Amino acid sequence: MYLTYLRGAGLALVLGLAQAAAPYPTVPLKDLPDGLRSTFQQLKPEMNEFSHCAAAWDSQTDGDRMAFKCSIYIKMSAEGERRSMQYCEEKRLEKKIKAPCRLVLP
Repeated sequence: MYLTYLRGAGLALVLGLAQAAAPYPTVPLKDLPDGLRSTFQQLKPEMNEFSHCAAAWDSQTDGDRMAFKCSIYIKMSAEGERRSMQYCEEKRLEKKIKAPCRLVLP
């Protein structure tokens, strides 16, 4: 019986860790170029706990080499992540940015 309990607890731990891992690459807010960081700060008052933003950039200063998209009015966090990454990817391809899109961690 004790072994069954340990197996169940181990399985729950593994499943919990798998869900905690983000499916998308991330970047801390402090690592964004200044222009993207200021855009995030402007949008922040409109965001709720489920809102997410994604960014990609090839240049720290050239706005034409940056993509930044947010999903703000959303009711599910996972959907916000998915949409912001999708919007960012579309903008990244349009601007021919080589760097991948990453979710912004506030």
